[in-house]
Amino acid sequence: MVVTEKNRRLECFIAQTDEMIIEAQKLRYHIFAEEMGAQLQSGADKLDHDEYDPYCDHLIVFDRVHQKIAGYTRLLPQHQAERLGRFYSQSEFDLGQILQLPGKFLEIGRTCVHPEYRGGIVLSALWSYLMQQYVQKGGFNYLMGCASIPAGPHGFSVDAVYRSIAPNNFSPENVQARPLHPVPENLRNAQDECGIPPLLKAYLRFGVWVCGQPSYDPDFNVMDLFILLPINGIPERYTNHYVKPATLPQTQYDLTLALGV
Repeated sequence: MVVTEKNRRLECFIAQTDEMIIEAQKLRYHIFAEEMGAQLQSGADKLDHDEYDPYCDHLIVFDRVHQKIAGYTRLLPQHQAERLGRFYSQSEFDLGQILQLPGKFLEIGRTCVHPEYRGGIVLSALWSYLMQQYVQKGGFNYLMGCASIPAGPHGFSVDAVYRSIAPNNFSPENVQARPLHPVPENLRNAQDECGIPPLLKAYLRFGVWVCGQPSYDPDFNVMDLFILLPINGIPERYTNHYVKPATLPQTQYDLTLALGV
């Protein structure tokens, strides 16, 4: 898939070489360690890599003119998580209720955009490829992952963030992810100092569910929300743009009945 912005030519693909994955890990290090100040376990070589990477597919938005990665996200399909023994999100949440849902899960994470390419087009390209190529061909029923919110000057605006999320973006009571590391009370702040990050805003527009309270990630100094997106729950205005409805994964159950709502 190729999209064009002015004189740039951007192409989306799954990385097929170690060299391209290393370039993606360099971008991840730049964004998460150098920009955000995360304490990465792999930081000595200025790469962000961990034990999940070998089990993941690495989705790249690449600038063919300037020969650099413009955007990135990594994808952990359920069968690979089962080989590894866990999803990344399970390091922060108890997913007992989530993983009991019938269907196939795909976890997304480490999403980042190069500073020179920030704006809607890179994320749009990522989502288009993800939905039209990877999700539909793989027959996945759910996307899931962690959406990060950084601290403001006086701590994490947990209550303010939750007040800003529409009621339909919260999961049913029987589809909750229990945080393993709740945000400490001394780091909580009732005032809205940062607002909702752009990536989370995009996820919410897509119809994701926020599944319970956040978990605190001290290495990244963020609060992570566990988000779940039932593919057949994506709003029509987005399926018309990103998804070919006839090729959506066909579930063998009624989601409303399965959730008990």
